[in-house]
Amino acid sequence: MPRIEVVPGTDLKKGESTPGIFREKAFQSSNVLMSRTRLERGAVSGWHHHGTHELYGFLVSGQLRLEYGPKGADAAVVGPGDFFHVPPGLVHRDVNPDRAHQLVIVNILVGSGVPVVNVEGV
Repeated sequence: MPRIEVVPGTDLKKGESTPGIFREKAFQSSNVLMSRTRLERGAVSGWHHHGTHELYGFLVSGQLRLEYGPKGADAAVVGPGDFFHVPPGLVHRDVNPDRAHQLVIVNILVGSGVPVVNVEGV
């Protein structure tokens, strides 16, 4: 019989690594990964992309700046309660401009292959 599965926030598993980002997995199947991402106060992540995955996110708390384009010339600013989408292969980095508060994101990646590809020298 099918059942509803619950993963307490305290039981998440360590996710893929990018410098500056702490990722924790809740659910993972062959084509979906649901996770929580945290950035500490004032953190700037390393440059990365999500391979062939579509990334859908919801900012639970804090402020988020997603930088992309040549040397991060473009940016999307995300506030608490906002949803966002990062297309496959788009190199970007996550920035928490708030030096007083951590930020928390809930992400859903849809696709296959490796979920995170770190990139040097953007």
